[in-house]
Amino acid sequence: MDDSTPPPLSLWLRELPITVPIALAPLRRAQPVAGARDGAGQPVLVIPGILSSDSATALLRGTLDATGYRSHASELGFLTGIQPNVLARAVARLAEVAEAEQRKVAIVGWSLGGLYARVLAQRHPDLVELVMTLGSPFSGDRRANNAWRLYEAINGHKVDAPPVPDDPAVKPPVPTIALWSRKDGVIAPAAARGLPHERDAEVEVPFHHFALASTRPAIERVVTELGEALAG
Repeated sequence: MDDSTPPPLSLWLRELPITVPIALAPLRRAQPVAGARDGAGQPVLVIPGILSSDSATALLRGTLDATGYRSHASELGFLTGIQPNVLARAVARLAEVAEAEQRKVAIVGWSLGGLYARVLAQRHPDLVELVMTLGSPFSGDRRANNAWRLYEAINGHKVDAPPVPDDPAVKPPVPTIALWSRKDGVIAPAAARGLPHERDAEVEVPFHHFALASTRPAIERVVTELGEALAG
């Protein structure tokens, strides 16, 4: 299978049951990740994906906190796409967290949230320690996914012509790591992996798209990889 084309319908259908742990994320108990590096108080701003809000990343943020990080919700509300007003709020939120913590912030962005994360780091590298994207389509054809039609239906612009000048494919001047999966039923693996000049590191993980920040095995891997990237 060409990993630069949208995933097949069979993989997309396997994503649907994972909407349950996403919905239940705020109710689930977080615990530290065994064997992961202690976060040592590193602040982490977590940005959710399309058609979701901070409630979807509640378990991920709780797990980060339990492992020694200081996680922060995006406070961007319900995300539908790339919008200038939302990007402005994201910039303000990053600055607010950096000021409160008095240190650079690591940003973890899930799917669409990863595009925001990369643009934030492009605009304000002085505030960002590292960017980690989780199944984010920052590279290649913006239609190499199974969400672009929905994106265009709910936003007032084409998926490859957002109303902001930033290009998320451009590597920010900070360390970047891209997590991607061949099991992703939403985003083409190549789009989430990126080209060598577009990121510093890429890690293949064995999880579906909706699982990347909502199921315990995926969250444990995310936290572990984040610790390794920060230590490196």
